[in-house]
Amino acid sequence: MSNTKHTLVALVEDKPGVLTRVASLFRRRGFNIESIAVGRSEQPGLSRMTIVAGGDSAEVEQVRKQLDKLINVVRVSDISKEAIVARELALIKVNATASTRSEIIQIVDIFRANIVDVAADSVTVEVTGDENKINSLLELLRRFGIKELTMTGRIALTRGGTA
Repeated sequence: MSNTKHTLVALVEDKPGVLTRVASLFRRRGFNIESIAVGRSEQPGLSRMTIVAGGDSAEVEQVRKQLDKLINVVRVSDISKEAIVARELALIKVNATASTRSEIIQIVDIFRANIVDVAADSVTVEVTGDENKINSLLELLRRFGIKELTMTGRIALTRGGTA
């Protein structure tokens, strides 16, 4: 059994404490949550929670079953082996001078990212895509100096049917 990244998607009720209960279950089992993203779903009163965690398949399946038993959890699926559409969002504040600004803009354009803020000494870049795209852009921007970085973590849906 390999220790790989697993993507779990949970449909949960919009109620206080649901996120805490989910995170506590992972903590009790000794799992590190690599990322967790929660937002509204297509169903009123329900949110979709995307959790990325490492572990072998048997351990993750056990956690998935325990999540499914939690109050306020409607459904949980491990979509790690499914065909999925997955994206992350990153905001990157990069040092920029008059001499480097045009080069940064060219790099940003190549990655189909957007400059969302410009200051005298920096630009803030917004990029969405898979983990590899974001990491590649980060590598190219590192030489200019990254002042700040924030990322959402993965959000995902299965292709075609429902999760």
